[in-house]
Amino acid sequence: MLTRAAILIALTTTSAMAQQTDITIGMQLEPPNLDPTAGAAAAIDEVVYANVFEGLTRFGPDGSVQPALAASWDVSEDGTVWTFALNEGVTFHDGTTMDADDVVFSLDRARAEESTNAQKALFAGIESVEAVDPTTVRITLGAPNGNLGFNLAWGDAVIVAPESAETNATAPVGTGPFIMENWVQGDRVELSAYADYWGEAPALTGATFKFISDPNAAFAAMMAGDVDAFPNFPAPETLSNFAADPRFSVIVGSTEGETILAMNNKSLTDPKVRQAISHAIDRQAIIDGAMFGYGTPIGTHFAPHNPDYVDLTEQSAFDPDRARALLEEAGATDLTLRLMLPPPSYARRGGEIIASQLRDVGIATEISNLEWAQWLEQVFRGKDFDLTIVSHTEPADINIYARPDYYFQYDNPAFQTLMSDLEATANAEQRTTILQSAQQMIADDYVNGYLFQLAKTGVADARVQGLWENAPTQANDLTGVSWAQ
Repeated sequence: MLTRAAILIALTTTSAMAQQTDITIGMQLEPPNLDPTAGAAAAIDEVVYANVFEGLTRFGPDGSVQPALAASWDVSEDGTVWTFALNEGVTFHDGTTMDADDVVFSLDRARAEESTNAQKALFAGIESVEAVDPTTVRITLGAPNGNLGFNLAWGDAVIVAPESAETNATAPVGTGPFIMENWVQGDRVELSAYADYWGEAPALTGATFKFISDPNAAFAAMMAGDVDAFPNFPAPETLSNFAADPRFSVIVGSTEGETILAMNNKSLTDPKVRQAISHAIDRQAIIDGAMFGYGTPIGTHFAPHNPDYVDLTEQSAFDPDRARALLEEAGATDLTLRLMLPPPSYARRGGEIIASQLRDVGIATEISNLEWAQWLEQVFRGKDFDLTIVSHTEPADINIYARPDYYFQYDNPAFQTLMSDLEATANAEQRTTILQSAQQMIADDYVNGYLFQLAKTGVADARVQGLWENAPTQANDLTGVSWAQ
């Protein structure tokens, strides 16, 4: 007959043996592919960033730029030559060695004329990439760019192998701590720990990313324990339920996601019409109605938590009478606009609210609910829209306004000059001045309707540790995630 002490020891041993080492992560959107160098969808990086693929540098959970495949780097006195010392013993998941030649291939591929990289502008200032030796890479710039380390931390700048680059969309081969095992399209992606990982091994032995698009189904899955964490939970109205339940932790932080009512500046050419649309919008009503109070109002394309942020919300304050007067001045009192909405709840819910607000000032809308692939094809690539709602979750991305071919098609040479000056400036005070001028310029031009900074609202099993609170980039970085002992 077992003593009470023996029973406790047996239970403790069984519990230790049963310690969970895998995790199931919920995501609302399924990525269209798994190659971060050939797609703009945030969901790609949410699966593979820091998990499957790595760059020379990476973003830490606090937004800092940290070493990754590059152990260190030096910058020449004139700021135009960056020399990266690579970590040794790094292999791709197919067992091949990652060396300087792979870095040269990856960066030359990203910046090539025929490149399909969604953030090609990150590499625009690079004149050459050279392999000095197998573990040393030299990048030469046409002009000083103090932001190169930051640029190379993006998911779009990860290092890939020539042998697998063309098939990474469906069979990703990276250098990260996790290797892809399986992709059941429409359902899940399964990863397992890479046994020959060059760095510190993750605590997790495996991870499954489960795609659950419906907010009600996401709530049910969390409550039932079918998923262990939902870092970007799509039903903020239910967060109070989880907060009251000791089985869960609610994780609320900030993101880099400027949520905007994007306007096609080629179809909405009159700035008075764009200004009228901006004044027709009641930001707080959208935050309350679509996000259940989670979100920070913005008046330009810049994150409020950034020290260089300028609060310009009053410049486009909710003022329906002003909106009607501007439409009258512009001769646009009988306007019907096409409003294209991607799947996220902030867009679908927010779109209905905005349509009502626009209707109140005399602007009719024709709403089209698009799946993510449709949105990317028609709106992002095809530029076939008048209005759309999307969160720009890329970090510090105000420079997209310097790209006339970007989907909202803003073409202002003065702004482009500002961004060129920013790239060439390393002085912190001067960079602040430029960034603040840039924020003011796009607010003055009413390029888009600026709604709110997307909050990061997550739910997790209370035993899960190490999930990011904030989102300095679009990622579900599992490298520091573990289960409490």
